Amino acid sequence: MGMQGDFFQLLKEQGYQFGLPAAAASDVEIPTATTILAFRYRDGVLVAGDRRATAGNMVMYDRTDKVLEIDRHSVMAIAGVPATAYEMARILEHSFKYYRRTQLQELSFEGKLRALSKLLKENVAAALAGTGAVAPIFAGYDVDQGVAKTYFYDILGAEFEGVEYAVSGSGSPTIRGILHYLNTWSEQPLSGMVEEQAAIQALRLLTCAAEFDSATGGVNREANLYPVIKLITQDGVRTVPDADLKQTFEAGVSRRA
Repeated sequence: MGMQGDFFQLLKEQGYQFGLPAAAASDVEIPTATTILAFRYRDGVLVAGDRRATAGNMVMYDRTDKVLEIDRHSVMAIAGVPATAYEMARILEHSFKYYRRTQLQELSFEGKLRALSKLLKENVAAALAGTGAVAPIFAGYDVDQGVAKTYFYDILGAEFEGVEYAVSGSGSPTIRGILHYLNTWSEQPLSGMVEEQAAIQALRLLTCAAEFDSATGGVNREANLYPVIKLITQDGVRTVPDADLKQTFEAGVSRRA
């Protein structure tokens, strides 16, 4: 009875193994830090992420791709430890491809969601030890139902549908409130925006996140460095080129003189 309320003990009783001691994890500086977001717009779903990776208070890399195309109609945006997240993305990509070639049909959208949840559950030990925590967003176009969908996960594998939008990462608290405001009180909801309007809002949101979260990288126009933005529609996944993002930023995001 004394262990009631001890969630870690409950996990052990259910068979989870905590293989990596916390002391060992504390000695390793692992690149993290992220702001990723996704929201539905008129033609599908937009997924965006900043490009900074940090270890502690050091910026390790400023060109990280955190929005990964898994197959023709789905992407995974990563928040957390890049090495673990990239490995998950590779496993998903290969498993979706294997299913398509062996079954001669695409894996259902629900099947794709379960596949990512399973990977996260198998990673619980590393996540709780602090060496492999990943809290991704999975977004795609459900071909069977003809609708774009967005889901976000916790590090234990639980999935939650973001009906209109989803956010994750260290800068997400800042932009979650802005997304709620925009979707509720702006002239039109996020789902009514055309592609250009959606791209402008995504750039503005990530700029705000970078303003208040030092672990999130913003726009660096001198280095021609912009966030990664991908659009998913019934026609598939499309990456917005940096040249287009530059033009969009100049027209709709730059601070007025």
